Amino acid sequence: MYLDSTKKQEIFAQYGASAQDTGSVESQVALFTYRIQHLTEHLKDNKKDFSTSRSLKMLVGKRRRLLDYLAKKDIERYRKLIADLGIRHTTKF
Repeated sequence: MYLDSTKKQEIFAQYGASAQDTGSVESQVALFTYRIQHLTEHLKDNKKDFSTSRSLKMLVGKRRRLLDYLAKKDIERYRKLIADLGIRHTTKF
């Protein structure tokens, strides 16, 4: 499986306050980014997999909403996170 518990622990330890910090916005966005990258690679090979395409779109929407929330609450944490993850995101603020 592409995402086992050890990989999740690594992501949470790197982006959250600790390996047990699964609820912070940073750790959730990092996990969503990892899953989005995996699904994107899958869809490059399987172009007609519409259920995965729908799942990818929903994940991107969740990540966008979390990033909007973080930008509204603390713009410095938001800027640091998108720089660390290497993603582009434009805010409305």
